[in-house]
Amino acid sequence: MPSPASPSSKMGKNEGIRFVSSSIKIPRPPISSPNPILSTLPFARQSFAIHLDRAREAAQRLLCSISGFRGRGVLCSASLAATRPEHESGVSRRQHGGREDEERVLISEVLIRNKDGETLERADLEAAATGALKSCRPNAALTGREVQEDVHRIIKSGFFCSCIPVAVDTRDGIQLVFQVEPNQDFQGLICEGANVLPTKFVEDAFRDGYGKIVNIRRLDEVINSINGWYIERGLFGLVSSIEMLSGGILKLQVSEAEVNNITIRFLDRRTGEPTTGKTRPETILRQLSTKKGQVYSMLQGKRDGETILTMGIMEDVTIIPQPAGDTGKVDLVMNLVERPSGGFSAGGGISSGITNGPLSGLIGSFAYSHRNVFGKNQKLNLSLERGQIDSIFRINYTDPWIEGDTKRTSRTIMIQNSRTPGTLVHGSHQSGQGGVTFGTLVHGSHRSGQGGVTPGTLVHGSHQSGQGGVTIARVTAGIEYSRPFRPKWTGTTGIIYQHAGARDDKGDPIIRDVYNSPLTASGNSSDDMLLAKLETVYNGSSDHGSSIFVFNMEQGLPILPEWLYFNRVSARARQAYLGAM
Repeated sequence: MPSPASPSSKMGKNEGIRFVSSSIKIPRPPISSPNPILSTLPFARQSFAIHLDRAREAAQRLLCSISGFRGRGVLCSASLAATRPEHESGVSRRQHGGREDEERVLISEVLIRNKDGETLERADLEAAATGALKSCRPNAALTGREVQEDVHRIIKSGFFCSCIPVAVDTRDGIQLVFQVEPNQDFQGLICEGANVLPTKFVEDAFRDGYGKIVNIRRLDEVINSINGWYIERGLFGLVSSIEMLSGGILKLQVSEAEVNNITIRFLDRRTGEPTTGKTRPETILRQLSTKKGQVYSMLQGKRDGETILTMGIMEDVTIIPQPAGDTGKVDLVMNLVERPSGGFSAGGGISSGITNGPLSGLIGSFAYSHRNVFGKNQKLNLSLERGQIDSIFRINYTDPWIEGDTKRTSRTIMIQNSRTPGTLVHGSHQSGQGGVTFGTLVHGSHRSGQGGVTPGTLVHGSHQSGQGGVTIARVTAGIEYSRPFRPKWTGTTGIIYQHAGARDDKGDPIIRDVYNSPLTASGNSSDDMLLAKLETVYNGSSDHGSSIFVFNMEQGLPILPEWLYFNRVSARARQAYLGAM
């Protein structure tokens, strides 16, 4: 009979149960995200999955080796069955009263060693591994599940990249040794794929760990903060992998979903089916701040949708991001529902007490508008208002963004022809009879007991008559350019030409009043004016109110000697406050 083994004698370690992990390579499992598109992109997050899976395998092999020492093949089978489906392991589970029956193995001693089986150089790491153990204690009867759970706890402490449970059969019983491999000290960082992530943000996130042993749990927090930076800004970007290189260098791989293509799709406003739109695609695309090659931002996409709606030609805008195959990019599909682009309107009525005749008091109006001329979002408005005395005809054409311009410069062309009654009175008439006739422009006073002024004459005194009238005929044409030059600031410049003069009720020009004074600055039947305009507008708003400041300067340009020449400067400001009443 062989002599019993000495206390120092040990059986050889079973190499079949060794597990070695050379890096902290993180897989790419699907992630849960409020954005469905993210689940289809090759993103991943930091996790312990690879370590836990390998540790589970190591624990299974450990128990198999223990069964080989003690002849407990049933324990090995039960351990395998506890972590593998029955159809894979081929081992049935024995149950009593609905609970699984796992055989226990008595462990005489539990040790923490390095991967070579030697004592760890750093006592704090040994204490961290020992403190992570919950079930594995000396003289404890353990099941395979309990060993496996403690291996997981050591890995989850974050200080170790591998943990291999090794069983050693001694004279005193089975000795359980957890062979751990600590992570390296953090000495540097390589970050790839982060095009929009600020470098300073990454440096600040890793600065506290420099020169210290890499803790995977702390690393997980850092990666979550990086992912949070993308989420807060609505950007499609996440950390896809992280790997420990030799020399304590961490390699961080970031995946950012760039915009691959933008597709415009028009939908019928009644059926919702795809249809042919009237708006040119380039007119829509130039309004978008999201461009191809940029990292897609949901917040930026929302602002783009609001910008399209403010054009006034769309009834509904929806932007749908879709994965662009396996490229890691996204395709944007913009569904647009157009509004009716134009229309007519007309009206009429009767106003009493203006003129005499069979058609006295009849007034009418007609208007036509088109908000998407040539499919370029250009606006055209024509209107005509006609009465017995006054009339106004307007043509207004606006291009909100001149083609080929990069500064969002708009252009407005305006033509107007109007005849309005002269109703301003700046004097008085003192007489026992008569009074100031409607439609007479008065700039002084005329005292007389009898006599008067010929009906329909513009005077510096008064007009005694109940007949006739005076109108101001004015033709105006101009062009203006406007563009934003700073946030909340808009500048406008333009040239306006005006031709104006007085007319009687027959349309003949009135040059002088009854005192033979000229009614025009030039002495002709009408005055001409070329006006240069410069205007600056500030429009600010906040949660507490809104403010507006307008500065306007007009300069008359004397192209011809008889043209008006003057300068006019004006400014106005308004501040509104919001608050509870």
